[in-house]
Amino acid sequence: MSMDNERGERGERGERRGYKDRNIKKSCIFCKRTEGLEIDYKNIELLSRYVSGKGKIASRRISGNCAKHQRKLAREIERARFLALLPYAGTRG
Repeated sequence: MSMDNERGERGERGERRGYKDRNIKKSCIFCKRTEGLEIDYKNIELLSRYVSGKGKIASRRISGNCAKHQRKLAREIERARFLALLPYAGTRG
């Protein structure tokens, strides 16, 4: 059995293919755009982008938000849920 067969889909250093492409840091869109994008509990369209199909809030690593805006986003999502503008749980499918 050769070394190539044991590694399968891995590269020279044992990394998975395409792994380096996913390491690119996303930048916070709220820091980039100061005007027009306001995090508010009434903006359901914006908030629903950061909620998964199961109803979970996307993490900073996934969404690319900075800590300040991620906290504000989570707070506004919770407010929208409390006022029944957003569901607590995902939709049945």
